Amino acid sequence: MSGLIAWLEQLNEQDSRAKSVLRRSLAFDPGQHIPAFPYVEPFLKGTEEGWRRQMHYLVAGLWAAHQREGSAGPTLSLARACAAHQLKSGSASTERRFINLLDADREQLSHRLRQMVALLGEQPIDFQMLLNDLLHWSRDDKRVQNSWARDFYRTLNLSSKNQAEPTPEVTQ
Repeated sequence: MSGLIAWLEQLNEQDSRAKSVLRRSLAFDPGQHIPAFPYVEPFLKGTEEGWRRQMHYLVAGLWAAHQREGSAGPTLSLARACAAHQLKSGSASTERRFINLLDADREQLSHRLRQMVALLGEQPIDFQMLLNDLLHWSRDDKRVQNSWARDFYRTLNLSSKNQAEPTPEVTQ
């Protein structure tokens, strides 16, 4: 881990209030909940306003809302976590929500991400990767959204291929 998430993991070990304050920050526009400042501002190191600052606060809040005790192990990109959730639940609504998330503009993004992360409660999400992607969300070429779509549908397709392959019979 590196960057913001490593910083938050370290803070969480020192200050048990960090997660609860950051979770509460999701009820506000990103970067507007003053009690969250001590947990994110030191990492930002001088970024005053703008998209980068907002995304750091949003991801910090999402990380705190999603954290579970004993949640060690490999993490998934948000797209793969969505695909894994759909495969596990069998619900087509996950795909609809995912497509709506991909179509979100700057104003809708934080709301749709909060909903999606809440839905993915049991999926291990790579929040540092999420932050890195969100910093490039508004690019004209939609690189992030295209990458997420590829990850989502490749994961679904790979799983359906694995399930469709017949298992060899063992003869004795």
